[in-house]
Amino acid sequence: MLQNFIDAYSPDNLRYLFGGLGITILVSIVSIIGSFIIGSILGVIRYVKIKYLSAIVGLIIDIIRNLPLILILFFTYFGLPNLGVKPEIIPAAILAMTIFESTMLAEIVRSGIQAVDPGQMEGARANGLTYWQGLWYIVLPQAMVKMIPAIVSQFISLVKDTSLATIILLPEMLYRSQIIYGQNTNYIIPMFVAIALMYFIVCYCLSVLAHYLEKRQA
Repeated sequence: MLQNFIDAYSPDNLRYLFGGLGITILVSIVSIIGSFIIGSILGVIRYVKIKYLSAIVGLIIDIIRNLPLILILFFTYFGLPNLGVKPEIIPAAILAMTIFESTMLAEIVRSGIQAVDPGQMEGARANGLTYWQGLWYIVLPQAMVKMIPAIVSQFISLVKDTSLATIILLPEMLYRSQIIYGQNTNYIIPMFVAIALMYFIVCYCLSVLAHYLEKRQA
């Protein structure tokens, strides 16, 4: 058993596996940034209840949130080509992750804003700020502090969900580990241990960062 671990963790295999880690981190970071921006905008639109627009956005969010991510991955990679758009594997994975996570974050943002005491907005308006100024300068900063744990939890889920993109052959950690132990079945357990450790390190770092930001904001 020990020899299997030693052989599985050869320099070539580790180099190949770390390349998959790089793909996982790349897809995660780009998807996190994109989904945070889009999700924040969608969440604000839902909160302020703009006539017709908020209802349409809410319907779209509810539909996407209740679809499995793997279905969205299938659509972006296999469905979009039928519409004349042919994304590569990595852009397709990023697009699917961003779309899915944006809807999740939109609800977190909306709930976070609603959790702020209404008196904060009333105070902002009483001091001469417009509704949008009060929302931007007074309400949103307070809401973000409340949202940090939920947002980071969602980002951690996003990192782990990148493994689903193996279905469209995204060359991330899990996919590359399958390539390695496909050549020697004795490497199955060593590979699972390796990718479990990598996922843990990445997700734990996000948790530590969230705790630091929460303390700093407090």
